[in-house]
Parts: sequence; structure tokens; C-alpha cells
Amino acid sequence: MPTATAQGQAATVTEVADGVHAYVQPPGGWCLNNAGILTDGGHSALVDTAATESRARQLRRTALALAPHPPRALVNTHFHGDHTYGNSVFPEALTIGHERTRTMVREAGLHMAGLWPDVHWGHIDITPPELTFRDRTTLHVGSIRAELIHIGPAAHTTDDTVVWLPDHGVLFTGDLVMNGVTPFCVMGSVAGSLRALDRLRALGADTVVPGHGPVGGPELLDANEAYLRWIRQLAEEGTAAGATPLDLARATDLGPYADLLDTERLLPNLHRGYAEEQGLPEGSPLDVGALFAEMTAYHGRPPECLA
Repeated sequence: MPTATAQGQAATVTEVADGVHAYVQPPGGWCLNNAGILTDGGHSALVDTAATESRARQLRRTALALAPHPPRALVNTHFHGDHTYGNSVFPEALTIGHERTRTMVREAGLHMAGLWPDVHWGHIDITPPELTFRDRTTLHVGSIRAELIHIGPAAHTTDDTVVWLPDHGVLFTGDLVMNGVTPFCVMGSVAGSLRALDRLRALGADTVVPGHGPVGGPELLDANEAYLRWIRQLAEEGTAAGATPLDLARATDLGPYADLLDTERLLPNLHRGYAEEQGLPEGSPLDVGALFAEMTAYHGRPPECLA
């Protein structure tokens, strides 16, 4: 079921299991995240929202087309604005997230919007999770059982949550997994992301709804793992050679990863890999603003956000 979005793209809504819908915003690059709609036919819950007010309102219209009542619960997989900025469009929903997600949403505020000032964000009322958990909790939507599992301490970010539906074999990964889009762990950890993928693989999902890009299966875990191991190897070699991340990125042939969206993420991923090689704690803060400026120098143009 296609639905119009602010940039003329079409959000694809696919029922991946009984009552379980993947809301995919193509092509999936910067700020074009995926969401989930869980419904028993009467009530519903969401997994994440969308970056702009208009996209979040389209998600709301879609949810109301699938169930007669507004969503009663909304799970945020992590604090990034493309997954949380639309929270306030669902005032009827109890917003749920990891305890660090609440902290990070409040601390980040509109920082992501400031990275792309030309995007029409609309009215964004920062709305952090109201109900938080530390390790895991369970959400029931009719007969749908959703296990909310914190994957940490640092992977894509330091507050990642996955939503695992064991009775349906469906896993909503948030941005721990991408499909056709370059992974991004500058706010988390390369090593931690690899450990996270091992934990996700152990769940045994048949269907994987990534944070960005098309729905797939467990092969998405393998593809993300291969990229991250490549980053770790590059960081080891670059550190040993005394090359800067920018010099290394410029000298690196992207090879099988050249067709991924947002290839400029190589640079911040290398910075994270270097930080780990130098012994900094996983998830230790890096200067995101400076890295975006360096990505522009490396890529020859600013990162493109189509939200």
C-alpha cells in the first residue's frame, strides 16, 4: 500500500506477519527511516515515527487506516530525530524507550534538524519516552507479543532497542541494521555493533525490518557484519600506518560497498574505529558537527537528506 510523502516518495506498507506491518520510506538514506505498525484490528502500537511533521502525520494516517483507534503505545528504538521527532503527532500513545533514550532525546533536542536547515521539518515538539526500561520489557498488542530488548552498551548508539516478535519471527532492528544503506556507528561502537549482530542472529528471526532500506531476512545481519569488519580492518591498518581517517577514506576503494546509499559515512565510521584502536571507551562522544563538515570535504558535497 503506497502513501505519499513530503518529497513525493512513496512509503511502502507491507504486512510481514499477521497484524505486523513494516512502514518503509524509500530510498532509505539520511532521515528516511522505517517504522512498524502492530495491530490486533482494533488497537495498535508503533515502532518509531518519522523525521518531519508531514511524514509523521502520513504515518498516523496509515496507522488509522489499519486500525480504527489511534496507537496506544509507541516504541522508540533509539534517540535519533528521524525515529523520534514525530512522537508528538501521537499524543494518545504511551511512548516507551530505554532509559538512556529518554535522556538522549532531551539532550539532543533539535540537533539533527540543525544539520539540515533547508529541510522543511514542520513543528517538532521534542517528546521523550514517558515509560523507560533498563534491560528488556514486553509490550502486548492483542495477541501480538513484542519483546523490547536493549542492545548495548554501545552499537549504533548507546541506547539501542530492538523489538522482537518471537511468535511471528519478525525483528525490528532500529538502526543496528541497514539494507542498501551504509551502516553508521559514529555514536556507538564498531566492536559493539558486531557484538549486537551476534545477539540479533541468536534470536532466529525470519523477517528483519531494518532501520533504513527494504525489509529482508537474516542475510541482512551478515551484510552489515561484513561491512563493519571491513571498517575495523581499515582502522587497524590506518592507525598502524599513521594515516588520518580523512586520508585513509580518500585512498580507500569502496569495492562492494560503493553502491550503498550514503557512502560518505565511511569517514565517521573510520573515526569511530580509530577511537577504539586508540583505546577510547566504546560510545565515547565524538564531535558530530565537525565530522559532518569533514564528510562534506571527503564527499565533495554535504550529506543529502530527502526527508
